[in-house]
Formats: sequence, C-alpha cells, structure tokens
Amino acid sequence: MNSGVTAERVYDALKRRLLSGDLLPGERLEPARFAAELTSSVTPVRDALNRLEGERLVETRASEGFHLPLVAEPMLRDLYQWNAALLRLVARSWRSGPHVARANALPVDLGRAVPAFFALFAARSDNREHEAQVAAASDRLATARVAEAATLDALEDELRALAVAFDQDTLAGLLRLVDRYHRRRLTAAPRILRALYDPRPRQ
Repeated sequence: MNSGVTAERVYDALKRRLLSGDLLPGERLEPARFAAELTSSVTPVRDALNRLEGERLVETRASEGFHLPLVAEPMLRDLYQWNAALLRLVARSWRSGPHVARANALPVDLGRAVPAFFALFAARSDNREHEAQVAAASDRLATARVAEAATLDALEDELRALAVAFDQDTLAGLLRLVDRYHRRRLTAAPRILRALYDPRPRQ
C-alpha cells in the first residue's frame, strides 16, 4: 500500500473516530494510541491530526499536543445559528426548474441521515462552494448531533418532516421547518451541552 493511500485511510478513519461522539470535548489525542488502533505508523496520524486542525475539528495547545476543542454554550449557539444562516444563503442560490435529488431515501442511521439531508440541500445550489461549507458545518456539529439524541425526542419524525418538505413543499414552507429545527436546538443548548460532556456511553 503506497503512502498516499495509507495517509488517506488514516485520515478518514481518524476523522470518523473524532466525529463519533465517543471522545469528550477537550480530550487529549495521543498519536501513538491512534497509530496502534489504526495499525499505522505515527507519522500519518500526526499528518491527519494537523489536517483536522485546519478543519477546526482538532486544536493544539502549547507543549500539550493535540486535543478535541472544548465547547462552550456561546460557541454551540454560534454554530447552530451559522448553520441556519448558511442554509438560508444556500437556498437563495437554488437552481430553478425540477430537482432530481430527492430526500426520500436518506440513510436509516440518524447520524448519517442528518448530514446527508443538509448535503442534498446544498447540492441544489448553483454555487459549488456551498456544498463544502455545509459539509464543514456538519462536521463541526457532528458531536453535538450525537448529544442531541440523548436530549431531544422525535428526531426521526423531525427529519422525516424536513425530507417531505424538501421533496414536496414550497421553499418558504421548507425554510420554516429549517428555522424551527434550529430554534429547537438553540432553546435546548444547555441540555445538549451537558449531554456532550457526559462520559457515559451513548446509544
């Protein structure tokens, strides 16, 4: 296996691990530990962690190495508000005419279905940069979305309503649901944050 393939494999696996919600905010990330878990040398792990730092999913502290970022309530609120504003911006650039992409076949797993839905939302835009920005926002909200599952009820029903509106409703109707989705999380931000820092295993 060449070094490029190894580096990409390590990056993909490490990113999935960090976005899974299994690690707590602020937790130290030991390259040697991940190298052993991923049957890799330390170098591609360090390279992946540096790459993830550029994506704001990892941070470094002087003389303390790599850590998951700490999350405070104002930061979490800002992320939710940014995601809502970004989706409204994306909607203004939607292509006219019939839409081929449909939201009625999202992944069964909620953890994959939510970012997949917002990726479909971005894919309707004429501006390709929107897809990259929505994906980046989904990555930064990934662990909060894991904590949402321990805090909010009827998440599957909520996503199903968004998917139906995406496929069948007017844009105005869909955006009302998108706004409601984010207002619900802003209201619940303190509880979501507590769940995010809860060390008990999540379902």
